[in-house]
Amino acid sequence: MTSFDPLFNAPLAVQLHVAGALPALLLTPVVLWRRRRDRLHRRAGYAWVLAMALTAASSFWITGFGIIGPFSPIHLLSVVTLVGLVTGVRAAIRGQHDGHRQAMTNMAWGLAAAGLLNFLPGRLTNRIVLDGAGWPGFALVVGLAACIAGGVRVLRRGSGANQVRP
Repeated sequence: MTSFDPLFNAPLAVQLHVAGALPALLLTPVVLWRRRRDRLHRRAGYAWVLAMALTAASSFWITGFGIIGPFSPIHLLSVVTLVGLVTGVRAAIRGQHDGHRQAMTNMAWGLAAAGLLNFLPGRLTNRIVLDGAGWPGFALVVGLAACIAGGVRVLRRGSGANQVRP
């Protein structure tokens, strides 16, 4: 049974992290797949950047298993995200649409990967959604990763991205 008690009992940094990650996840389809780059895209994009910044910044206060002081390799993803946000926004301001698209798409993939890994056993999301179950968490991660990989393959095949160029 789903219970939000683990989230409500988590440290403030974890709650802020989730408060940033959830809107970022929900806004990702709007900012990435909307065909017209209009006011909605820009406003949703501003909100997405703020949500991603909150998610990345709050992670520095989540110190579950420090390897270098209080920090672990996952904190490197937070640094990359913050740099990517600056790079992506700067590219948009300069009118460099390809650079903007690439930076934001890369961060969306990072968000998806990090979100997916949160379903592994022992993680907060696993405790909330799967009541801390072990094998279902692994099965969910593997199944969703396979679906994402299959979807990417279908999308790339349709776009001609895999075609050999002369």
